[in-house]
Parts: sequence; structure tokens; C-alpha cells
Amino acid sequence: MSATSKLTSVVIAAALTLALPMSAMAHEATKGPNGGALVDVEGHHVEFVPSASELTFYLTGEKDAPIASSGAKVKAIVQDNGKTAQIDLSAVEPNKLIGKLSAPLSSGAKVVVTGSLADGHGLQARFETP
Repeated sequence: MSATSKLTSVVIAAALTLALPMSAMAHEATKGPNGGALVDVEGHHVEFVPSASELTFYLTGEKDAPIASSGAKVKAIVQDNGKTAQIDLSAVEPNKLIGKLSAPLSSGAKVVVTGSLADGHGLQARFETP
């Protein structure tokens, strides 16, 4: 590979990295206190705990302190078995967002939660069902 090709590859890789939105660069999912996948998004923690009938997201901040879900305008976009659905999430105090499912999610379904909290902070996190 020539020096020009190597430089071009490095420049392209750097440009792609910089082009990613900050919310897409959230930390890798870890296990949260409620047993779900937990990601850090701009200082907020979002934990995803799906069940057969609903999606539940827990919101926490520093030292796992609950963040109020009241006033949040958030939805989930679900891709499962080749179909995409948008689910409005309802706030349940103190720190939950819940959306109803028409059918249980299959393993590997992709879920993106997006919207804003009452304090104006944007929220976007990506999950995959186990």
C-alpha cells in the first residue's frame, strides 16, 4: 500500500469518526440495577428492561440517582423481524418511561429511544434485545 493510500485511509477513518453524533458514541451497554442493559448518554444513564408486553426504560444520573421522567417527550423506534414500529413512551414516576408492545420482541430486535427530558436534555440510546 502506498503512502498516499495509507494517508487517504487515515483521513477517511478520522472523518467518519468525527461525523458520528455524540449521542451515538454512548458507552457500551453494561448491566443496570434492574437487570437490563445500561448505557451512559451525556451524563444520564438509560436502562432498558423489556418484558413480553412492554418496554421499560429507567433514567438515572450521577451515583444512580433517579432522574424524573415527568415531562419527558420520548419515543422508542423498534426494528424487529423486518418491521419498524414507533412506540410513544409514557412517564411513570419517579424515573420510568413505559411503552406498550403489540407482541413480544424477538431476540436481536433493535430498539432506539429518542427524545428530550423535561430539563431540555436530549436523549438517544440504542439497545438490542438479548
